[in-house]
Amino acid sequence: MSRANSQIKPPFNIPVMFKHIEQAIAPFAEAAMFDLKRRGYHSLFQQLVACIISIRTRDEVSLPESIRLLDVAPDAETMSRLSAEEIDALINKSTFHESKARQIRDIAIRTVEEFDGDLPCDFDVLTSFTGVGPKCANLALSVACGAAEIAVDVHVNRVTTRWGYISAGSAEHARRQLETKLPKPYWVEINRLLVPFGKHVCTGYLPKCSTCPVLEYCRQVEVHAHR
Repeated sequence: MSRANSQIKPPFNIPVMFKHIEQAIAPFAEAAMFDLKRRGYHSLFQQLVACIISIRTRDEVSLPESIRLLDVAPDAETMSRLSAEEIDALINKSTFHESKARQIRDIAIRTVEEFDGDLPCDFDVLTSFTGVGPKCANLALSVACGAAEIAVDVHVNRVTTRWGYISAGSAEHARRQLETKLPKPYWVEINRLLVPFGKHVCTGYLPKCSTCPVLEYCRQVEVHAHR
């Protein structure tokens, strides 16, 4: 544990912390799902497809791959008419692209057959699709439907654990803890802010503690070396 862990830190002030983080991430690219929405890809189907493509894939790869596919097939009806091979050819730079292509096609077909081409904003429906876990479902619902949901990825989990705001654990464990502690107005914002913050400031290896805008609050849990 770092020396900073022995220092007395003030109570967490989430509104102030998030304001500082917003300013710190301004020079960097947005998290992919929010970037897609700003570009006009804001339907629930589009957001869900993009989230599937992003699994185990960097935003720098998944964002253009998502745009390439969605420009060809922007809705479930059009996507359902593509073969898995055609979808795969459009997302083949993403990790596990072959299985993702099959999953996306199956989702498109079910969306057309069961929901007349329009996905409902329903967590249980989304997680009933193969390949869609709680993170993707919550992220798509929050971005596309405005639902108050917390989507925990590796950055959200690492940063909030490092702060000492929650204890270490799985993404699902982190989500449950955050739901009990984080004020609801920040449930969507936490992913939008902490993904670029975790990529560029509070990095997995050698975090930039010397320039971190929320260092005064951070307990630096398990930070043994930093920049």
